[in-house]
Amino acid sequence: MGNSHHSANTGSLPNKALLKWSWREIKHGQLWPVAMALTLIIACVFGLAALADRLDQVVMNQGKNALTADTVFRSSNPLPQTLLDDVAKKSVQTATLTRFSTMAFSDNSMQLVTVKAVDSAYPLRGEMLLQGKKRAQKKQASQPKSVSQGDNSISNHVNNNQLWLEPRVMDQLQVKIGDNVTIGDADFKVSGQVLQEPGLAFNPFQQMPSVYIHQSDVAKTGAVQVGSRVSFRLFINASQNQIDALKKQIELTPSDRWIDQDSQSRTSEVFERTKQYLSLTVAIVIVMAAITLVLTCQHYVASRRQTIVMLKSLGAQKQWLIRWLSLQIGSLFVIGMVFGVVIGVILEVLLRIPLTDVLPDPLPSYGWMPLVFSIGTCLAIGIPALGIPLLGLLNTSAASVMQDSAAKISKKAWSLVLLPFVLLMLAYGSNVLVWMVLASIMVLFVLLAIISLGVARLLQRLPATPALKLALSRINRSSLASGIQFGALALSLMLIAMIWLVRNDLLSDWQQTLPPDAPNVFALNIADHEKDAYLQQLDQAKLIRSQAYPIIRGRISQINGVDAKEYAHGEDKSDSLRRELNFTWADSLPQSNDLLEGTWGESGSVSVESGVADDLGLKIGDTVSFVISSQTVSAKVNTIRKVHWREMKPNFYFIFTPDVLKDIAGTWLVSFKAPQSKNMEVETEQLDGNLFLNTLSRDYPTVSLMDIRTMAGKIQVLLTQIVWSITVLAGLGVVAGLLLIFTLLRLSLSQRQQEIRLYRTLGASRKRINRTVWYEYGIMALIAGLVACVGAEASVASIMKWGFELEPTWHWGLWFSLPALAFVTLALVLKTLISQLLVPMNKVND
Repeated sequence: MGNSHHSANTGSLPNKALLKWSWREIKHGQLWPVAMALTLIIACVFGLAALADRLDQVVMNQGKNALTADTVFRSSNPLPQTLLDDVAKKSVQTATLTRFSTMAFSDNSMQLVTVKAVDSAYPLRGEMLLQGKKRAQKKQASQPKSVSQGDNSISNHVNNNQLWLEPRVMDQLQVKIGDNVTIGDADFKVSGQVLQEPGLAFNPFQQMPSVYIHQSDVAKTGAVQVGSRVSFRLFINASQNQIDALKKQIELTPSDRWIDQDSQSRTSEVFERTKQYLSLTVAIVIVMAAITLVLTCQHYVASRRQTIVMLKSLGAQKQWLIRWLSLQIGSLFVIGMVFGVVIGVILEVLLRIPLTDVLPDPLPSYGWMPLVFSIGTCLAIGIPALGIPLLGLLNTSAASVMQDSAAKISKKAWSLVLLPFVLLMLAYGSNVLVWMVLASIMVLFVLLAIISLGVARLLQRLPATPALKLALSRINRSSLASGIQFGALALSLMLIAMIWLVRNDLLSDWQQTLPPDAPNVFALNIADHEKDAYLQQLDQAKLIRSQAYPIIRGRISQINGVDAKEYAHGEDKSDSLRRELNFTWADSLPQSNDLLEGTWGESGSVSVESGVADDLGLKIGDTVSFVISSQTVSAKVNTIRKVHWREMKPNFYFIFTPDVLKDIAGTWLVSFKAPQSKNMEVETEQLDGNLFLNTLSRDYPTVSLMDIRTMAGKIQVLLTQIVWSITVLAGLGVVAGLLLIFTLLRLSLSQRQQEIRLYRTLGASRKRINRTVWYEYGIMALIAGLVACVGAEASVASIMKWGFELEPTWHWGLWFSLPALAFVTLALVLKTLISQLLVPMNKVND
């Protein structure tokens, strides 16, 4: 309680004296818990929001680097002149690429290659390394675009009259730098080898070994003619508004398509889920910090009750009390804002320390938004948390000094609750995942409290020691207070579990992209007569490989006797209608695919990938016709599968039963893991792998090998960055949750001091009181921990299924770790407070 000797002349106290009074109470420990809670919420929200904003920018940039531009226009026809004129008028960065397949000839050999003709500006994003000498040397970050270091020459762009080959193409053609190679009708001198290509684009069915020439040299190759299979691309770096304007001005033909970061199927899911996790973590930390603040404010208002009643009984007017409380609350908010922002900046720096190696330099700025967001969050939560009970406190009658009476809170005061919801709408209005979490939190708080009380009542019926009976009796006697404590404790534990479990489930899903035995080489165009010998050579080398898949290309022509484009209401409904697809046939479905509907095995049937089935409106029993090698075949849909496209495995939209395509010849595909060196050193491993692949290429010159080891390394770096990011965020979320639990238990125990004094007055010993308190809060921790496990499993399952579109899993370790975490935190609180609770009774004989 405040210093009452000032109260006799309260009405005449100036603001300066009131401010001194408020500071004295803060100094003496009356208000510091509220100041700490305000500081905590601002520091946590600022630090998390700043780091999340930077990580979001980094993830976005990584996605654009994988795309090699902000957006890409792709077409099977030459780039429209209207688009080229529009980008020229807007003065945006552009680069072009023309892609086609042709034969490359040397004096010793020949090879089918993919020619990538680019201009001198390519790539706009990402990095391309071109080495002019045989020995590759890693380029330092500080090097300019083209450097010379002794015998080594590294370039990043292609110039006219240059030819750059992948190392494997150089081996297959048996050429070195300076030798002549013919591409189509044009002769080139080999400029060097391609060490690293930009981007993460990967399609094992469309890639051939790559060679790079300049855009100006395409015509002289004579390889691009009317009817040739050519892909034209325009890479654009521009603001989102400029990109949106370009898209509106260009009318797409069936062969045109815009590709953005979200269109990159193999990487966009990881990027999008990372951003979702950032939003989810920030929202949960805000909720936990808000609960901490609300609990602390409730304790503060309860401690002000006697002071307000005393001041009113001594003649203090309501206007003066408002001024007095406003100075106190204003001081608290100022302290919270100043220290919160300072600590938040330091916190963001500390959180970046584990990410130093994976974050770019210089770092993207986070601007003013974290400051505005953190202070706005603090005000939106703190004003109703303090305002509602304080308005009720001001209405407390002076007669309460003689007889305690409940405070009346007006309906207008309750309207302050709308403030945080308005902020949430502004910050997360379109984020379904966050609203799903918040709605579940509100429902689960009530359910967790009810379930916990029910379990406590059941335990009371069991035989127990006197101390345990007293503890259970105390819990069940004050149902409302115990229910709130149960709900808050269980909810806190559940939120901690949610942050960590969602993190683990996401990592588990991402690790499937590159498991230890993931294939890093694809072999295509294996002829029927050489398939067995080829597989035998892989098996003799004891390599991990997939089964061999027959491959043939074709188009969808009709669905249930209706033209496919008409049946699907336009080819824009699915990319599968705009191009040829790769088909396969098998006696059984791949184990890596999830069977969603139907039964495999009926002859004359086909299995359909779930995304294509949804786009085209296909269902079990429908008949689909295809044009393959100028022949029309039909098959009935017998199964629908879910395909995990992010995994680097051979996957197909359509898989036929063998009888459907028995009269059509195809080639074979197999993927395998390249051999490793015995001492596991990277350089030796690369040499061994290259030696084995070169041997395969010489033994089977018509087989195309897709070496994706370099690209797999890029993806691994991306995943490493993202794993570090969400681990740091998850760790901070757990810390915020533990602070909430610590605050909750500390306040709860502080409120027990008067009751413990009563027990001592009635003759209870210190030993029995100590044991009763441990029983009471131990039972509360155990019940809340187990109930929180149920809530966490249900919530995480919902988030994974509908928020991240992943299959939920069961977490058995949670059922031990969460109650253990609750009990350890409880033990720390009790160890620090139990002696203080029993201090007033030291003079009483035990």
